Amino acid sequence: MKIVTTFPIVILLILNLSCSSTSLKTIYPTLNDGKYDSEFPYRSSSEQLKKISETIQRINCVAYYTSYVFDSTQAIEKSQLTEQVLNSKKVSKFFFDRTNAGSSTIIYNENGRVALLTDAHVVSFPDTIFSYIADKQGNKTVFLQGISLKTGEHIYISGFPGGSEVKVIAIDKKSDLAILGNKFNQSFTNTLRVFNYPNGHAKELEWGSFVYIFGYPLNDKMISKAIVSSPNYDDNGSFLIDAVVNRGFSGGLVLAIRDGVPHFELVGVVQWMPQETNYFLAPKKSDNIYSPFVAYKGEEYVEKQTNFIYGITKVIPIEQIDNFVEENRQILIDDGYHMEQFFGERNNED
Repeated sequence: MKIVTTFPIVILLILNLSCSSTSLKTIYPTLNDGKYDSEFPYRSSSEQLKKISETIQRINCVAYYTSYVFDSTQAIEKSQLTEQVLNSKKVSKFFFDRTNAGSSTIIYNENGRVALLTDAHVVSFPDTIFSYIADKQGNKTVFLQGISLKTGEHIYISGFPGGSEVKVIAIDKKSDLAILGNKFNQSFTNTLRVFNYPNGHAKELEWGSFVYIFGYPLNDKMISKAIVSSPNYDDNGSFLIDAVVNRGFSGGLVLAIRDGVPHFELVGVVQWMPQETNYFLAPKKSDNIYSPFVAYKGEEYVEKQTNFIYGITKVIPIEQIDNFVEENRQILIDDGYHMEQFFGERNNED
């Protein structure tokens, strides 16, 4: 009796599975074509996305400068700069700092050593900044108005212990990539999740390929979705996405899906979105409230305003990331970061 009772149930289960498979093939005919998907995932991937998001970390950077402003009558050229000139009584001296923030991903965690991948422009500041005097027509002359020298720099990973500070292990400003790292207490690093999905092939992306992006815009961890445009436009795998990203998303992960979730692959990191810079005259910063009905008669200063053009975002392709890590392999090994896991066939935990 048990065999007779179970047999129809088994047949029913097989039929259900067969129908389900047939339905998926009907609804998603290209689901198993070996290409990157161009449709929204057919089932929930929240659990996998949550785990991936735990590998994303926020970076905060600050650089300190000493600035020297010259008297306009000095007519100093760059070749004339000496310590004696900088310490002259005619030179005004003041201090300022520059800050930046971005996103990074934990790509290595062994024996207390943690390494994170990000964009170079997030963590690099110029060592020297020159400003020049303009002539009556507004053209730059050869005479210096001032010079600013970087005196220090700190990079922090929010939420990490011991001051949260990390250092630049490897950097390439041309490819705009950097690897940060430091050694922390293992009781802390044991709690950190490492990005563990395979590296993909950005050159295989097509018009309309679907991607997820992760990052820290404006201090908040976020995930968003986008579609690919202009795939492989430079023959190096670079591509554009239509994501609406804000400041702080630089360095964030870009993941594509091959033949349905949870088959995520790393295809790049967010680099930048276009921006326009405008200069305008503004009053000296103070606590005063300026009225639009009263003529302003005080000192005027030049302010810089940067406007971002949303919806167009450039991505650094995984091929470029692989080359960068390979070129710096020995530097990383010498510093204690054995990155073989980044190159190997990585399998996700799910």
